[in-house]
Amino acid sequence: MAMISSETKTPELPETLMNPHPPQSLLRFITCGSVDDGKSTLIGRLLYDAKGIFDDQLKALESDSRQFGTQGQTMDLALLVDGLQAEREQGITIDVAYRFFATEQRRFIVADTPGHEQYTRNMATGASTASLAIILVDARKGVLTQTKRHSRIVSMMGIQHVVLAVNKMDLMHFDPTVFETIVADYQRFASAHCAFQSIQAIPISALTGDLVMTHSAQMPWYSGPSLMRYLETVEVTPTATQTPFCMPVQLVNRPHLNFRGFCGRIASGSVRPGDAVRVLPSGRETRIAEIVDWPHNRDEAHRGDSVTLTLSDEVDVSRGDVIVASEHLPQVADQFEVRLIWMSETPMLPGRSYLAKIHCKEVTATITEIKYLEDINTGAHLAAKQLGLNEIALVNISFNQAVPFEPYAVNRTLGSLILIDRLSFETLGVGMIDFALRRASNIHWQALEINKQARAALKAQRPRCVWFTGLSGSGKSTLANLVEKRLHADGRHTYILDGDNIRHGLNRDLGFTAGDRVENIRRVAEVSKLLVDAGLIVLVAFISPYQAERRLARELFEPGEFVEVFVDTPLEECERRDTKGLYSKARRGELKNFTGIDSPYESPQIPDVHVYNTAGSVELCVQQIMDTLH
Repeated sequence: MAMISSETKTPELPETLMNPHPPQSLLRFITCGSVDDGKSTLIGRLLYDAKGIFDDQLKALESDSRQFGTQGQTMDLALLVDGLQAEREQGITIDVAYRFFATEQRRFIVADTPGHEQYTRNMATGASTASLAIILVDARKGVLTQTKRHSRIVSMMGIQHVVLAVNKMDLMHFDPTVFETIVADYQRFASAHCAFQSIQAIPISALTGDLVMTHSAQMPWYSGPSLMRYLETVEVTPTATQTPFCMPVQLVNRPHLNFRGFCGRIASGSVRPGDAVRVLPSGRETRIAEIVDWPHNRDEAHRGDSVTLTLSDEVDVSRGDVIVASEHLPQVADQFEVRLIWMSETPMLPGRSYLAKIHCKEVTATITEIKYLEDINTGAHLAAKQLGLNEIALVNISFNQAVPFEPYAVNRTLGSLILIDRLSFETLGVGMIDFALRRASNIHWQALEINKQARAALKAQRPRCVWFTGLSGSGKSTLANLVEKRLHADGRHTYILDGDNIRHGLNRDLGFTAGDRVENIRRVAEVSKLLVDAGLIVLVAFISPYQAERRLARELFEPGEFVEVFVDTPLEECERRDTKGLYSKARRGELKNFTGIDSPYESPQIPDVHVYNTAGSVELCVQQIMDTLH
């Protein structure tokens, strides 16, 4: 852990500050911190003092400052990046704003990210492409919880270089004691919980410009570099530039029969025509034929370049495959330990099925275990059964297929993933892979000579999973029992998995929380798959209230094997049938997490069979189901 450099005494400048970069080097950085720490004002000050504002923008800024500004008759530089109407009305940052500017020494792309806790996902988005972070701290407030959260996320995202900018020093009369106290507080936190290579502490006033571009007469006690001087000279070398060639395939380009190119952005290393490469996960080896560009092909391409490659052999390559240098083969696995930041108000539930996108590959993912939840303030490892908004945890994740990957510390592109809701396509979380679990490579499918088709042929039937879903008291078990009797009379081999019966054995350790309900259905779905593989017609009678878990169950089976039966019975009728008095207890608050009362039931949108089980309709429902099975 690097010690903070604040240079309130008389030190020598670090070597990196005495060796400026070439004029064309590019630095991507992010500003982050808590609410109202002055992030947008600082970026506006950098743009203004670096002459990065056009005349028409300056005139618009003067007009906007009169309408939306918070600085009286003075220009409000924060409005240069707070472009949304809601941002200007509230005086806060909501979305990520990217701005480009340049000095004689360097070019910059800066991301202004929101400080509010509810917009943490936007902050993580900005950090994902940055090489340096400016973490602002309000000199009046010191290091806050959101400062620590952003610092942790910056560290998790692999950013090695941090500027601790103690802002609003003018409001504290440029007192060096205030600055030194904040630096010491941050040092204690960062040394224990972050993995930064360097931290440069700089006292500033973004509003007045003190120590932003040049040294300040207001702070003669500080002898370190100004903020801009540091940004122009800090040495930042991405890890991926030092590793062999690797490119995830984003698009297979086939404009006509005589051309087949593979498009993508180079994640690491460089490539030339004639280089030996392999395609993962297949492992097929070939060579680069051309690096296609317009108007002329290229002799070489490097990390960050978006290119189209052609291969010398006819090799099967699809979107999501990875082309790598033949002497450098990333691992291929389907189970990982991942550091996860949850970004949704909908809790993360182990066992639930999500979409995952890792580089250009989309797979189905399940959180199999929450190893621990991290306390933001203390770093303590806490036990957890689910994750809430902005919580950070170490988890195990399982994919439905093996994918090429590298640890995030080695390659950001191949080591990062996002989790997506399967129904709404909302981005739920972002993860950084630490390593593949050993069982991912140690466990293999055992080949068996007698398969599902052979077992089904012996029974002269088509194996199915008939999944009855509905409220408690809707008649799921009754219908399943009657359908089984009809199938048995027809000579079919069947088995019933009933919700109450299963909880007496296999699932007796589970309660009725959302997380336990997800695990309940996951286990039953896996058992149902085994019974179908045995050639049986299995009838499953479970409330199964969540669409996501019913979808997960369906995806375990081949097309046509899973039949979802929605037993649609009005809640009032279900309560009337309730001989156990469960609904009455739930309404009195004596029974928590009861579906239909204080726990939701998500009705199937397009069930295979939709039956209305009201008075006198049982036989009609059974016949409707039998007609579908025949």
